[in-house]
Amino acid sequence: MRWALVKVSLAVTAMVVVAFAVPLGLVIKEMARDRAFSNAERWAATIGPTLSITTDRDSLDRAVQTTEVGIEGRMAVHVPASGERGSLPLEIGRRRAAQQDLETTRRIGRASISEVTGGFALLQPTAVASGKIAVVEVFVPEDDVSNGVATAWLVLAGVGIALIVGSVAVADRLGVRMVQPAQRLAGAAHDLGEGRLGVRVPEEGPTELRSAAVAFNSMADQVVQLLANERELAADLSHRLRTPLTVLRLNAASLGEGPAAEQTRAAVEQLEREVDTIIRTARDQRSQTQGAVGPGPGAGCDVSEVVRERMDFWSALAEDEGRKVRLAGVERPVRIPVARPELAAALDALLGNVFRHTPVGTAFSVDVHNGDDAVIVLVSDAGPGISDPQAALVRGNSGGRDGSTGLGLDIVRRVAESTGGDVRIGHSVLGGTEVRIWIGLGLDGRRAAGDRGGHRLGRRKRGTGAGKRAADVKL
Repeated sequence: MRWALVKVSLAVTAMVVVAFAVPLGLVIKEMARDRAFSNAERWAATIGPTLSITTDRDSLDRAVQTTEVGIEGRMAVHVPASGERGSLPLEIGRRRAAQQDLETTRRIGRASISEVTGGFALLQPTAVASGKIAVVEVFVPEDDVSNGVATAWLVLAGVGIALIVGSVAVADRLGVRMVQPAQRLAGAAHDLGEGRLGVRVPEEGPTELRSAAVAFNSMADQVVQLLANERELAADLSHRLRTPLTVLRLNAASLGEGPAAEQTRAAVEQLEREVDTIIRTARDQRSQTQGAVGPGPGAGCDVSEVVRERMDFWSALAEDEGRKVRLAGVERPVRIPVARPELAAALDALLGNVFRHTPVGTAFSVDVHNGDDAVIVLVSDAGPGISDPQAALVRGNSGGRDGSTGLGLDIVRRVAESTGGDVRIGHSVLGGTEVRIWIGLGLDGRRAAGDRGGHRLGRRKRGTGAGKRAADVKL
């Protein structure tokens, strides 16, 4: 592309130079010729007054010698015979023109130019006192006719070459300016195809290439985002397997002793290790660019219904382990902008953590508080708590819990943040951990962080009423 642009520029500039330089050179040549013959006519006119007065040789000879061309021997005067008896033609100076040219000039009565050896002869007819026509001849050398023409041609050639070189240099720079961004774009596309997802293109160069770079960078970001979401989905789906695995592990623990029971427990442990491996592999391969896709328009569910459903699921395990459960705030329907499977996965992650990381017999509770523009779901337990609550909210961090992949709380966090809410971990009134899920009711998911303080006050006020409605249930 670069050399093509240079070739085009060279061809166009060469044509422009030829189109202007050649006619200009011809004009200069013609101007030099006209200048030379105009000077010759002026010198020939200086003899006219003398010829109109006298045809005396001495007088004419003195008049010729007073001119520059006469001194140089380039002027001649041809006076025909007067017609009187004994009169002869008068020739002053050296004649170069042919006699026939002189006769022709006398006959036509106007100046003419004849080509002679070494140059040209200007023949100027002039009337004399006898009524005859004398001819004044001025010799114009070839050098005078072409004086300055060669220099002018050299100057034009130099200017033309300079224009061509300059245009080629400019075209080369423009080509580099266009080619380099295109090469970088092509190289980045190749690198992206090779799997180097961090490659980006500088958004510079001509407008079209800048637009292409912007589009490429946007496409690369989208690819990274899609891969990150895919890997997160793989990890999250694998994490959801832990819920039935927890049930299976607890059921296997109640099988008693024997080879079959031991094999079942070993198989469950191996299955848990495989799921953990899948989760960690997906987590380790995730891209640096992460993001979550919120629910689409119209997505949502009844949080009370989902909480009741999941508590029914976990009731068998809670009864087997002798856990007391307190459930409150689920008497009335409460719509939230979260898809039902996402909310169920978040609740299963929290409840599964309670069964997995607290001793058998530890009580827990689930409270739902409905506000004007937010819904709060509290999951509390009476266990030992989390040693580092802040670290536990970071994806891939267990917060100090052994045997945890750290993805459960991340699932909960992403569900809350998709609505403009958040997740916080603190100490519960039961003495253990309290996980608060703040779910915003605005469908656009945008809420001012400063507005949440008022809702925290409202939550504490409503919590008192919720406590009165709560029922302690031994499931």
